[in-house]
Amino acid sequence: MDPATMKVLGIPAYILFWVAAVVCFGIFGRRVIGLVRLLRRARPDYRFDHVPTRIRNVIVHVLGQKRLLEEPLIGLAHLVIFWTFLLYAGAFAWSLARGLLPFLPIPYPDEVTVVRMLMETLGILTLVAITVAAVRRFFFAPPHLQRTGDANLILSLITILMGTLLLGAEIRTAIGGYDSASLTFIDRWLGTNGARLTTSPALGWPLFFAMFWVHQAVVLFFVAYLPYSKHLHLLASPFNVFFSALNPKGDLSSRESSEKTMEGASRWDEFTWKQLLNGMACAECGRCDRACPAVASGSTLSPRMLVHHLKEHVLEAGLGVRTNGASPGTAGRALVGDLISEEELWACTSCHSCMERCPVMNEHFPLILEMRRHLVTQGSVGRSLQEALTSLSRYGNSFGKSDRMRAKWTQGLDFKIKDARKEPVDYLWFVGDYASFDPRVQEITRTTARIFHESGLDFGILYEGERNAGNDVRRIGEEGLFDSLKDKNLQALSKAKFRRMVTTDPHTYNTLKNEYFGNGASGKHKGNHSNGVPEVRHYTEVIAELIQTGQLPLKRRLHYGVTYQDPCYLGRYNDIYDAPRSVIRSLGNRLVEMPRNGSHSFCCGAGGGRIWMEDTPGIQERPAENRIREAAALPGVQALVITCPKDIAMFRDAAKTTGTEAEIEVRDLSELVWQAAQP
Repeated sequence: MDPATMKVLGIPAYILFWVAAVVCFGIFGRRVIGLVRLLRRARPDYRFDHVPTRIRNVIVHVLGQKRLLEEPLIGLAHLVIFWTFLLYAGAFAWSLARGLLPFLPIPYPDEVTVVRMLMETLGILTLVAITVAAVRRFFFAPPHLQRTGDANLILSLITILMGTLLLGAEIRTAIGGYDSASLTFIDRWLGTNGARLTTSPALGWPLFFAMFWVHQAVVLFFVAYLPYSKHLHLLASPFNVFFSALNPKGDLSSRESSEKTMEGASRWDEFTWKQLLNGMACAECGRCDRACPAVASGSTLSPRMLVHHLKEHVLEAGLGVRTNGASPGTAGRALVGDLISEEELWACTSCHSCMERCPVMNEHFPLILEMRRHLVTQGSVGRSLQEALTSLSRYGNSFGKSDRMRAKWTQGLDFKIKDARKEPVDYLWFVGDYASFDPRVQEITRTTARIFHESGLDFGILYEGERNAGNDVRRIGEEGLFDSLKDKNLQALSKAKFRRMVTTDPHTYNTLKNEYFGNGASGKHKGNHSNGVPEVRHYTEVIAELIQTGQLPLKRRLHYGVTYQDPCYLGRYNDIYDAPRSVIRSLGNRLVEMPRNGSHSFCCGAGGGRIWMEDTPGIQERPAENRIREAAALPGVQALVITCPKDIAMFRDAAKTTGTEAEIEVRDLSELVWQAAQP
């Protein structure tokens, strides 16, 4: 019997099916077309390069759900639901064609044994997965998981779909609706249960038809509802992943004119289409918030809500849709000021944790940066930050010191460091502001210099020719000042003769590697070196090599119990995890990893210009304080090993404020290396 040819109130079912399909797909299409047109009106952004890599990302992160599987139980449940969605989308299209055109000589999907078995198997697994998801959502919800009626409705719809499919299969099997020769073990098990529901074909067929049409009606409702709900991400996220950024994580260079870049964005049509797509792709899972140091510290910033507010703004101002709090008939609330506060934007540390965790590969920080650029152009900058920017503009450093003071730290050495502008060197050491000027770090800088000298490394510095590299200046949104600092540094580098560069500062390392000499490098002269593009290395990489090759002989083993802090701009941004750990172990130390380590390491709170800003009022706990407590709680650990000058400043202050100085010592890796190199 064919469900499409049965009559309902004297009307053939396929006619009603046509009406419902046209209405639901019309509603669906109207919304999708509106969203696509809106994206086309946004700023351009070329994301069609490296197609094979983009396809690979879709396979790994959409089909493979790689980031979701970092949480195995719920990740596996989501994977099952996702693949069931794909199968059922295909099966529904098949059923739709068969139901709308009943004269076609093709069977329904469930009349094909292999397809039916696959649908039934995934249906059972999906009900189990839905149960896991529901238990997690209602009883063991992780922090910042968005629990809305919309999400509950979607879970309910999926449950109804699976239930009607399996009940229909039970009933049809029980009344002999399938060829007995084609029955699988699942069919027989379902049929046994289905026999309890009906005792005759006269009762069974109407029940089966009821299950069939309820199933189709729910699917059609789901189609119409999907682009209006948070589950729009089912449609948008594959495209979001495909068009995700492929340039180095630490490269913020824009393909647009510098003037357009400096203006930033505060309205939907001032963002790029890819940035607007973030809001449509967001699953509101809260993984970004759970990783965010600003959220953990009690700040008002929420990466999840920031993306959500952008989506609200797009719907209100772009489509004229009324959302929560918006007045009908208006252009919507202002994005910066009404929906997102300035305080939220300045709270970000640019640590990349949110982007590292996002399963749909949303790009949160570029959104924040666009709005920060807008604030800078409007002069909406806090007092302490403005003072730092003024010092950087006037002196080339955030400490407000004269150029002649930059190399004063070398006065404590018993040897002279070469001036790379006057004589050729193998390594040009770009020292950085904190390593040069901060009294808490200067002795560590001298220790690093002693290590280089002791190992026979041929190195030099730029002395007063060096300026702040501009990594944090750019991430504040001050593109003009960044360009000025970069130009002055490139001029100084053009006068130096060197083969490679080294720095102790991960922030400096990132911008030299990715924005001076990487994709973001200008066409200007990049230094007087052999191939025009020098290799940029972090000092941990250089020291690891010196130890491995025997150039730096170690005279004793230390036998400390230590843990290690992965700097954001060394680890997450540039994937340098092994070099510092290999050095720690080569010194004879026992390395105990913190629960949050590697790509999941927790930020110290200094990045994104935060080190120059005052604490947010009402903050509960600074990120560095949170982290030092985590390190101090590890059994058998005497020291927290640091490989970033800013981390020294942040964590030594945090140890004082948390009262953990007696429990754990904050030490730079160079201090341990120099100790092991002494008799």
